[in-house]
Amino acid sequence: MLSERALVLAPLGRDAPLAAALLREAGIAAEPVGGLPALLAAIETGAGLAVVAEEAFRDADLAPLAALLARQPAWSDFPFVLLTGRGGGPERNPAAVRLWEVLGNASFLERPFHPTTLVSVVRAALRGRRRQYEARARLEEVRRGEEALQRANAMLEERVAERTRALSETNDRLTEQMAERERVEAQLRQSQKVEAIGQLTGGVAHDFNNLLMAVLGNLSLLRKRLPAEDARIQRLIEGAMQGAQRGAALTQRLLAFARRQELRPEAVDLAALVEGMGNLLRRSLGPRVELEVEAAAGLPKAMADTNQLELALLNLAVNARDAMPEGGRLGIRVDAVPPQAVPGLPGTATCYLRLRVSDTGTGMDAATLARAVEPFFSTKPVGQGTGLGLSMVHGVARQLGGDLRLSSVPGEGTIAELLLPAATGPDAAAAEAEGAATGLAAPAPPSRILLVDDDPLIIRSTADLLEDLGHSVLEAESGAKALAILAGGAAVDLLVTDYAMPGMTGLEVALAARRLRPGLRVVLASGFVDLAAGTPPADLPRLTKPYRQDELARVIDRMLGPGAASPTALGQAAGLAAGG
Repeated sequence: MLSERALVLAPLGRDAPLAAALLREAGIAAEPVGGLPALLAAIETGAGLAVVAEEAFRDADLAPLAALLARQPAWSDFPFVLLTGRGGGPERNPAAVRLWEVLGNASFLERPFHPTTLVSVVRAALRGRRRQYEARARLEEVRRGEEALQRANAMLEERVAERTRALSETNDRLTEQMAERERVEAQLRQSQKVEAIGQLTGGVAHDFNNLLMAVLGNLSLLRKRLPAEDARIQRLIEGAMQGAQRGAALTQRLLAFARRQELRPEAVDLAALVEGMGNLLRRSLGPRVELEVEAAAGLPKAMADTNQLELALLNLAVNARDAMPEGGRLGIRVDAVPPQAVPGLPGTATCYLRLRVSDTGTGMDAATLARAVEPFFSTKPVGQGTGLGLSMVHGVARQLGGDLRLSSVPGEGTIAELLLPAATGPDAAAAEAEGAATGLAAPAPPSRILLVDDDPLIIRSTADLLEDLGHSVLEAESGAKALAILAGGAAVDLLVTDYAMPGMTGLEVALAARRLRPGLRVVLASGFVDLAAGTPPADLPRLTKPYRQDELARVIDRMLGPGAASPTALGQAAGLAAGG
């Protein structure tokens, strides 16, 4: 094969063919070449060694040969057998030394030589060449192993990188989930805190209502019994009553916050409501916020719940204040807009009243604005906001048939528009008719009234008011005792019962009393209504605590005065409401 052939270059006579024939006889592939260029081409093609007569290199340009040998791979050291004349060895021949330096791996054989010597030298050179081939094979195996290792390393690194990315993504998701869980838990704790505060507020407001009942009742009786001509005494009593009435208004706001009060829409003058809240708003905003209030002239009234509307406006104002930590300007404007100017709302109202609250605060970006009315969403630190303010305002507005619309520009402020339907339809007319009918009710004759309340102070105070009106009173401190009085056959024209009582609610007492005495007239007195306990029948009037003597008298006149509904009709309504 080419990789182990011996190339023979001998330019004189028949030396080359004879040497090649001699080597072939010894079983060595040999091939004579003619000239140095042919030798170089044959070495490039493949050979085991070259047998060269000294005279072939004597006058030749050896630069191409030197360049070829210099280009050999690291494993290769091409062997030469140089045939020299007698005494032509490198130890006595400078020319041979020069050739040795060019050829590198060269064996010198002086002529004449025995054929066996030539074969032996050639075979030794071939053995060395074969070892070079073996080294090449091992180097090739190492190279292939290195390449395989590199591919394996690259694949491993890719898998590690992929696994690292997967772990990083998983870790990021876990981190996000943990953060979301912490946020939800914080919101839950905050909502539980708000719920607890609401329950506490509702209980405190209920008890405060009872105290105000006693204060207002006794003050009204004192005012009647003390000399009317003593202006100073009357002024003191009037001041005390005004203070108690302001306390009653405060309890209504507390009950609205605690959601212990049903929504009771009525015709509300928005301009007057905003003006009446001016002092409260200024105290809530602080000295660094300038308040500007503007109302258009000739506005119709809005159909709204006054207490809830006041709470909504206070929420909007406090949110605006928090958005202006360095101070600023809060504007409140009330005007009317036609239905076509507020798309998305029912077109049943002739117009909508718009309560516009604008600030010069930090504003909100689009993402925050899109979530602003979501329950529990807040940009404030935990503990400084519940995330319920705007959602409560939005819910009240939608429940009243209106809407809350927000617009904001970061760095320029926020505008909140509370839209409410105008009270110009049948609801307003019905409210006016009910008020007129109430005002025209004839006085009730002296009657026997069963008064039920778990608070002795309220029983005594209300009994005094009723007796002052000319009625006689039976007192019961619990629902069970009131039912026992009725079951015992006592004559009773009217039952006035508190709503929130231990054991039995006022509604339960009323329904049980009507089962005992169908058609019995009942008045339910309460500062709030727990809707979970049931819905009062349509003919069961409400008396909101704390009530004044004139309010108590109007309700009794409507129930017992001339022209009041017959007991039979009331009994039928009670039976339907009770499911009977």
